[in-house]
Amino acid sequence: MAVPARTCGASWPGPVRTARPWPGRGPQPCPDPRGPASGPARPLLLLLPPLLLLPLLTAPGASAYSFPQQHTMQHWARRLEQEIDGVMRIFGGVQQLREIYKDNRNLFEVQENEPQKLVEKVAGDIESLLDRKVQALKRLADAAENFQKAHRWQDNIKEEDITYYDAKADAELDDPESEDMERGSKTSALRLDFIEDPNFKNKVNYSYTAVQIPTDIYKGSTVILNELNWTEALENVFIENRRQDPTLLWQVFGSATGVTRYYPATPWRAPKKIDLYDVRRRPWYIQGASSPKDMVIIVDVSGSVSGLTLKLMKTSVCEMLDTLSDDDYVNVASFNEKAQPVSCFTHLVQANVRNKKVFKEAVQGMVAKGTTGYKAGFEYAFDQLQNSNITRANCNKMIMMFTDGGEDRVQDVFEKYNWPNRTVRVFTFSVGQHNYDVTPLQWMACTNKGYYFEIPSIGAIRINTQEYLDVLGRPMVLAGKDAKQVQWTNVYEDALGLGLVVTGTLPVFNLTQDGPGEKKNQLILGVMGIDVALNDIKRLTPNYTLGANGYVFAIDLNGYVLLHPNLKPQTTNFREPVTLDFLDAELEDENKEEIRRSMIDGDKGHKQIRTLVKSLDERYIDEVTRNYTWVPIRSTNYSLGLVLPPYSTYYLQANLSDQILQVKYFEFLLPSSFESEGHVFIAPREYCKDLNASDNNTEFLKNFIELMEKVTPDSKQCNNFLLHNLILDTGITQQLVERVWRDQDLNTYSLLAVFAATDGGITRVFPNKAAEDWTENPEPFNASFYRRSLDNHGYIFKPPHQDSLLRPLELENDTVGVLVSTAVELSLGRRTLRPAVVGVKLDLEAWAEKFKVLASNRTRQDQPQKCGPSSHCEMDCEVNNEDLLCVLIDDGGFLVLSNQNHQWDQVGRFFSEVDANLMLALYNNSFYTRKESYDYQAACAPQPPGNLGAAPRGVFVPTIADFLNLAWWTSAAAWSLFQQLLYGLIYHSWFQADPAEAEGSPETRESSCVMKQTQYYFGSVNASYNAIIDCGNCSRLFHAQRLTNTNLLFVVAEKPLCSQCEAGRLLQKETHSDGPEQCELVQRPRYRRGPHICFDYNATEDTSDCGRGASFPPSLGVLVSLQLLLLLGLPPRPQPQVHSFAASRRL
Repeated sequence: MAVPARTCGASWPGPVRTARPWPGRGPQPCPDPRGPASGPARPLLLLLPPLLLLPLLTAPGASAYSFPQQHTMQHWARRLEQEIDGVMRIFGGVQQLREIYKDNRNLFEVQENEPQKLVEKVAGDIESLLDRKVQALKRLADAAENFQKAHRWQDNIKEEDITYYDAKADAELDDPESEDMERGSKTSALRLDFIEDPNFKNKVNYSYTAVQIPTDIYKGSTVILNELNWTEALENVFIENRRQDPTLLWQVFGSATGVTRYYPATPWRAPKKIDLYDVRRRPWYIQGASSPKDMVIIVDVSGSVSGLTLKLMKTSVCEMLDTLSDDDYVNVASFNEKAQPVSCFTHLVQANVRNKKVFKEAVQGMVAKGTTGYKAGFEYAFDQLQNSNITRANCNKMIMMFTDGGEDRVQDVFEKYNWPNRTVRVFTFSVGQHNYDVTPLQWMACTNKGYYFEIPSIGAIRINTQEYLDVLGRPMVLAGKDAKQVQWTNVYEDALGLGLVVTGTLPVFNLTQDGPGEKKNQLILGVMGIDVALNDIKRLTPNYTLGANGYVFAIDLNGYVLLHPNLKPQTTNFREPVTLDFLDAELEDENKEEIRRSMIDGDKGHKQIRTLVKSLDERYIDEVTRNYTWVPIRSTNYSLGLVLPPYSTYYLQANLSDQILQVKYFEFLLPSSFESEGHVFIAPREYCKDLNASDNNTEFLKNFIELMEKVTPDSKQCNNFLLHNLILDTGITQQLVERVWRDQDLNTYSLLAVFAATDGGITRVFPNKAAEDWTENPEPFNASFYRRSLDNHGYIFKPPHQDSLLRPLELENDTVGVLVSTAVELSLGRRTLRPAVVGVKLDLEAWAEKFKVLASNRTRQDQPQKCGPSSHCEMDCEVNNEDLLCVLIDDGGFLVLSNQNHQWDQVGRFFSEVDANLMLALYNNSFYTRKESYDYQAACAPQPPGNLGAAPRGVFVPTIADFLNLAWWTSAAAWSLFQQLLYGLIYHSWFQADPAEAEGSPETRESSCVMKQTQYYFGSVNASYNAIIDCGNCSRLFHAQRLTNTNLLFVVAEKPLCSQCEAGRLLQKETHSDGPEQCELVQRPRYRRGPHICFDYNATEDTSDCGRGASFPPSLGVLVSLQLLLLLGLPPRPQPQVHSFAASRRL
């Protein structure tokens, strides 16, 4: 067989080649197959009008066959359309189901969803729910302040004087290496019994509180024992709160000393590695303990900072970043003679998870060299804080300097930028073991309302990088009642297994005074918190009256979603909140940006928009109409939105008052009726309180039937709306079987099944045996075919889902099918709604054969066209399937049917995996459009650590000169080395510890990551097109045309002669990604607003407590003793940090 000339010369010295003459035309320039100068090489497509292609397609000459003409292919397309429409009219039963609904009009009412009333009611209900938690919070905070004020400090308090339930006691008793086992616990520890409580998803004891103390804090210190002593009185307040509001979940007091007391008591969830949990680093504590922050971190990287000291600084900066929340802004710079940012961020950026990740990675690249220049570092920091042309917190302003020491006080810089008002606090950190005079560092902090800290070794990092929060809390304490305002947090993962929660927080102040007439105490005691599970808030929203594609969502002042059907984090990190922006939860566009801004500003609004939505299985994109309505939730930082498609304005509410009819319809749910009436799947909804849930639908149906034999649909323990609608839809779909399906022969039309799914939760599949191969979700609202059918007109084809990494479909026993579904639109008066979806399941093999016949030149059903040697014929999809490729591709670019038998097992795959050359041509001709987005909630397998062949991680290696120098052994550096080795033995690698592993549950096997998603959908081309894929010796002709009233594209193409044009393969599968470039994103930050309150200044603040340190070389005797203890495996008894606020808390 020969086809019309379609090749270009093999050699071409210049940019333009001369092709062989096409029939009826002179020589034509052959386009450069390399495509545009930029981007990947891909074939250039020549879109030719039908009249120009005609000579080419019908050229006489070497063969009796030619590529089919456009009108022929349009004829085939019409035959395909007619066949599909005919089958759906006969078996789909759309019209018949409409009549059934109208015949049963007396059994249901049509109710209206009024968006404004709905959203205001839900917002009011959420406000009431949260207000009850607020009242409990205020009782707790007031009680805590009074208990602490009445408490008398005891210097001689002992461990045996305190009785409490240590939440980690059980885990420590099981661990022979724990602190208590080694030292012998002297506390009067309580041993409690627990009962399982589904509300907490945990075992609890309602008679006691539990106490959790961080691993790196000594439980027997005087400060901790006094804290345990006075907080014990909170137990009765916790219990009384629960008596007044039984729906309360965790009530927690997080102390500034690190002690956590929570109610009800439950054992601590022990991680598989070291427990690094510290309440002061939890998102809810950080938000409640201080107002928003603008922070600049400057790090000394002069030549004197090297080895262990530089590692300590890097770790300290990372720990400091973990004390910041999304309400804060930050930048990090290094300095020696000059200052420069460590990352691509040139100004303050929001301290969100992704920006902090950029900082942490950049910090690891810092290198020590040059001389110390404090002036350069501080001038850079002040310039950053004075930049008013960027978005920032505009509240607390601070500079955090990490250095190994120096003599310059840079007083001139402070005089220029910060004095006399001192609006910027300066915190200085002396890092590492050295003999430098620390007086200049103390002076900088004390003269700028900050604090001086020392970080001599690894163990001091976590404590001393978070204690600055106490200084920031001073203005809040001094503000008194004005600062006692409840704040609601971002969404985060509860550490005790409750799932996703938000927490109401209220700071607790120290109300003691040193004596009559003395200044008021300015220490924050801690933060009180009460959790609210997201599921409890969701229960206040309409469940099933909004339809499959309607939903409620809520966002905070950062634009992060509190509620949204797409908020589904696959894995969570205890140390970070779950921050999914509204514009990432949905496909971003200008209309949604406008809606988001209005909601953040606390406005009301309503807007109808055209927008793109992803299908539930994330394979398809649909352009739809949606109505957005939103209102603020008063007394909170949240705003609530409602999204409704136009067809969900109305919904059906069953009115089955006739109990005889109830029983009649209920009998069609019994398995005994399935053989004659088809198999019924019921949506696994909460129909009644006592209904046992099950992932197996057969078992769930059995549980449902057993319960219904004990109660009636009108029982108070049941959701009457759900039950009545379920039973009504059972009867209505049975009537569809009786009127349409039962008397039809499915085999005549090569159908494996017919089905109907309804808003009421019924999916009926006929015949019964077809249910064995039914893989769709039994909850119609969670079935992709159901939701897409509602959003689209016409017949929606859904091929079986195939992953490119999995083996092809196994075509055995004719069980592989293609779903075709369409929505049933019901008009009752002027009210239109779509209460059901009906469809058929095509037998893949049989319809592939039928497809070849319909796209052929047959004049009779059983006789293919024959073309003699002297006659001229057009190729068709049946006779010429060795030379002509004919396919149906759906709107997502997935193969539905093919005339190539070897491609039948590839049905459901993205077409680029089947024919990359042709799919690229369709994309380049605008038959398809591509949409790329990012999934920030994905979970990925942990990456194995690389082996760079370097020294052990986290270990400072002294030189030979160090070992030969006696001064080195008598300096603190030796002890620091031994201490690091000790931490390395215990924690494996402190510097490289994975927070998710350290604090995650034992079951954690995956980590959070970003996945790039790509979906394809129909472009702007609706007409029929002929085109040439010009690719040198591999040029191909093809024709493409949309099939009316379907989501299918009919494509006819020459089969490729070779594979020289495979370079431009389109990808559709998810791929691992770092997400959009953060350095570019921060240049156009999304709109947000910070909290409405700010406490960063109080004229009465006493700044005299600003840190006191001492620098002295340890004695040789002490070092020798410590080293002997290390060798004997007996770690020294921990002591409270010298430079912490512990001493100040004895009030």
